[in-house]
Amino acid sequence: MTSRTVTANLNLSLDGHYNGPGGPGDFSAFIPYVTSDVARDHMTRLHESATTAVLGRINAEGFMGYWSPVAVDSDADPRDRGYARWLVGSEKVVLSTTLTEAPWERTRVVNAPAADVVTELKAEGEGDILVNCSASVIKPLLAADLIDRLYLMIFPEITGGGQRLFEDGLPSTSWTLAHQEVGKLGEIALVYDRSR
Repeated sequence: MTSRTVTANLNLSLDGHYNGPGGPGDFSAFIPYVTSDVARDHMTRLHESATTAVLGRINAEGFMGYWSPVAVDSDADPRDRGYARWLVGSEKVVLSTTLTEAPWERTRVVNAPAADVVTELKAEGEGDILVNCSASVIKPLLAADLIDRLYLMIFPEITGGGQRLFEDGLPSTSWTLAHQEVGKLGEIALVYDRSR
């Protein structure tokens, strides 16, 4: 039995939101920061050891639509192209209650609780399991204490509304700062490891 490292990444505002008050697609406050050197280096760091991407359906649809062309775009930033190639080529597990089959290669759709799916993935294969920007998957994994490493980008914006990653009711856990980097625009890349 293997025990793979479960990692998760998400972008947050200073007031703790992963989107703005306009709803799940409102990332306007984050746009100035996502192409900074710090953000791109952070994106490279998070997929270096990962072999499996776990995504919610909405993120999978958006990610594959956006990143697939970047994987073959010779004009794209090499870090973006590297991430895109990793995403397209990696094993992908998409959690969905509505999809019955995956429209993407190397992808399987699973209609099951996130904690159950990730527990099964931890017991098979090799490499990190990256829960890729999908708060709907990250939240239940935090609640089940199944995340070993958190990759967070903190952007210097107060959105004044939106959805929060860390909600009341999570179990008390301790984390160790493994990496930090501050960008020219005030964006901060943070990596935390779960202290067990």
